[in-house]
Amino acid sequence: MPTPRQTTPNLTLPTLDHGTFNLSDADTEMGTFLVFYRGVHCPVCIKQLTELSEKLSEFEKRGVKPIAITADGPERAREMAKRIGSTDLTIAYDLPLAQARDWGLYLSTSRGKTSIDIMEPDVFPEPGVFFVRPDQTLYFSSVQTMPFARPELDAILAAFDFVAKTNYPARGEFTDAV
Repeated sequence: MPTPRQTTPNLTLPTLDHGTFNLSDADTEMGTFLVFYRGVHCPVCIKQLTELSEKLSEFEKRGVKPIAITADGPERAREMAKRIGSTDLTIAYDLPLAQARDWGLYLSTSRGKTSIDIMEPDVFPEPGVFFVRPDQTLYFSSVQTMPFARPELDAILAAFDFVAKTNYPARGEFTDAV
């Protein structure tokens, strides 16, 4: 799992409508907000990404570029874009499960069809959000073991404002023996 103030693993993934995403080439003022989601089978993901797409301008005016990332293939990623009604949100797909683990994401196995009647993939990552600074160091992350209890986007936007105002340092960087 990435450690705050340390360089994150790189990500290079195809996106639906925005070319290839390469984290090391991300050109942002404040950073990149990575939203790893479970897949189109997840109604909580649909809700989260709908809200994210509605708040894109709020992130962008703070110099933050959001990107949604899934292990789903292009067809299921396109279905997600249709379900959230957005072509503006960058959606990257085909995240290799090994890379999901490099980012510290938990993996789950299929339990069949979900409450919205879509089959879960055999194995898929659970959700997580990561804020990566322009120098590709981790500022903060939140990783879930299940679809529920995700960080609220309004709270994250308020945190970006506080960080910009106070130059608050990334925390959680201590890795020495205790």
